[in-house]
Amino acid sequence: MKIGIYQGPPTGGDAEAGLARIRQQLDAAARAGARMVTFPELYLPGYNQPALHLGQSQPRGGDWCNRLAEMARASGCGLTIGWAERDGDAVYNAATAFGPDGAVLAHYRKVQLFGPMEKASFAFGDAYSLFEFDGRTCALMICYDVEFSHHLQALARKGVDLVLVPTANPAGFENVSRLTVPAQAYTHAVTIAYANYCGTEGDLLFGGHSLVAAPDGSVLAAAHTTETLIVTDIAHDADPALLSTQLADYREIPE
Repeated sequence: MKIGIYQGPPTGGDAEAGLARIRQQLDAAARAGARMVTFPELYLPGYNQPALHLGQSQPRGGDWCNRLAEMARASGCGLTIGWAERDGDAVYNAATAFGPDGAVLAHYRKVQLFGPMEKASFAFGDAYSLFEFDGRTCALMICYDVEFSHHLQALARKGVDLVLVPTANPAGFENVSRLTVPAQAYTHAVTIAYANYCGTEGDLLFGGHSLVAAPDGSVLAAAHTTETLIVTDIAHDADPALLSTQLADYREIPE
């Protein structure tokens, strides 16, 4: 199966421009054979936009969701994307996966909020979100979530083998792409698609370096620090003898 990652600049709070870019990139990925493309965290209305998180957040099934579903259906390519979700008085840092037919496959709310801005803007998520897609058991995570090994372990125990991760990782934290994501993929024998921003948003510079890491920890495809659409086949012939067996071998130590 081929999947895509879009690494691009933030929308700057311009949701219409963001939606137009999503359509363009989805169409390009579909032409390259991608079945699913992952976009960055809070792509709508923007990550470093705390004033807009409250003011522009939308409910599930609202205008953004309807238009994203239509884009996925029109392109014939699935779409995973981060956005600001309104649910009553609460706002969540959320991600939704749409199938190539436009149907909602999964919806997820970020569990591990990072830093003062996120914790001031959003309520905490409290559940994993799994779905079946093209013969794989998939899950959604968002940025900081994927750095917590116990979350990956919980997903691996549920049979997940592909994790899609919209992210907004700042410059200076390139070790997450370079070290943490491949290590998590190897430790838990999963494929991880990690889609970051590049460029700046207000006073925040993003680090880029989006990537797809295989279950043996190898990097199947990676971006640098400029706008990039990656499409790569995640069918990977890793030597089974070299894959991690930690899931089967793990032992609890009584306290």
